[in-house]
Amino acid sequence: MKIYAVGGAIRDTLMGLPVHDIDYVVVGSSVEEMIARGFRPVGKDFPVFLHPETQAEYALARTERKTGKGYKGFLFYADPTITLEQDLERRDLTINAMAQEIDSDGKWIGPILDPYNGQQDLARKIFRHVSDAFAEDPLRLLRIARFAARFPEFTVAPETMDALKAIVESNELSALSAERIWQELARGLTAHQPMHLFQVLLDTGAAKALLPSTLTANLAEEAYREQLIAHLRAADDRIEDRCALVLMHLPAHDIRSWAECVRMPNEVRDFSELFSELNLLIEKSTNTSDAKYQSADVLAWFNRADVWRKPERGNALLSLAQQIGLNVAVLNEALQKTQSLNMAEIIASVPAEDRSNGERIRSAVDTARLSAVAVALKN
Repeated sequence: MKIYAVGGAIRDTLMGLPVHDIDYVVVGSSVEEMIARGFRPVGKDFPVFLHPETQAEYALARTERKTGKGYKGFLFYADPTITLEQDLERRDLTINAMAQEIDSDGKWIGPILDPYNGQQDLARKIFRHVSDAFAEDPLRLLRIARFAARFPEFTVAPETMDALKAIVESNELSALSAERIWQELARGLTAHQPMHLFQVLLDTGAAKALLPSTLTANLAEEAYREQLIAHLRAADDRIEDRCALVLMHLPAHDIRSWAECVRMPNEVRDFSELFSELNLLIEKSTNTSDAKYQSADVLAWFNRADVWRKPERGNALLSLAQQIGLNVAVLNEALQKTQSLNMAEIIASVPAEDRSNGERIRSAVDTARLSAVAVALKN
């Protein structure tokens, strides 16, 4: 048996990038031999084993055949006769279909094995699929979109773009699980240039199937894309920030609806909704005749954002707005004034007979906060 490092580890090494995870393929072995050598089987769909010492994953070389819809609709065949070239042929891109042998000490030895000219495409900065089987797996469309965001200097080969469009036309995207869609989108959103993720989705027609309709329509406008690119460059790469910026012009209910469709984490969804409402609050203040915030509107957003129990989130939302050039100085001042109120004094101001009345206490606190906001807005 021989063991090879394959895929992204080889690609990133050639690109001078840090390698965090290594995929291993075992050629010329069997399930029985792997178990006899102390490897522990963990794969459900195909033979994958954990190394007895490092716990790294090792997969038997395999081929596959499409048997149903989606990225799970494949029948895998692992056998000692399967060659490395056959295993690499089932991979998505040529730049991910390279390998290098691993010796018994775990060192990479010998030349890079590159049967599908991945090094050539790497030098030319081209995403090119390995075989016609590429279009059988709808998840690969999202992977290419995510790679485009990570490696924005690369272009998609024309024949690969045709294969991506074929995935969309086949309606195979409908077979993807919500969790996998979000996983790939989130990785693309936090990559170097997330706008390239959306460009692939637009160019292939996948945006209509995977993104909110309003967002898809907005992204089709060049001016909107340019503004979004500027906003994304100005902000940090936190998934909460990136997602909030992408969705900031959508109503909160549209964000929640899409979040349910892709199983977006609740904290990301809530941050995006609150930022959308903050943007609406800012737009409302600038569109009025006197260009001023209304105290009740500001306090309502503070309450909605629950800045009292989650002050870090409130500060993060206002900080993000400031990073993209929105004028939130007065809102920051209002937040500071409301958060510095002395709750004990407010409660003491309530008649003694009413201090056990929760509603009366809440009313007094709201009144004090509203007054503090009003003072800040006048300055």
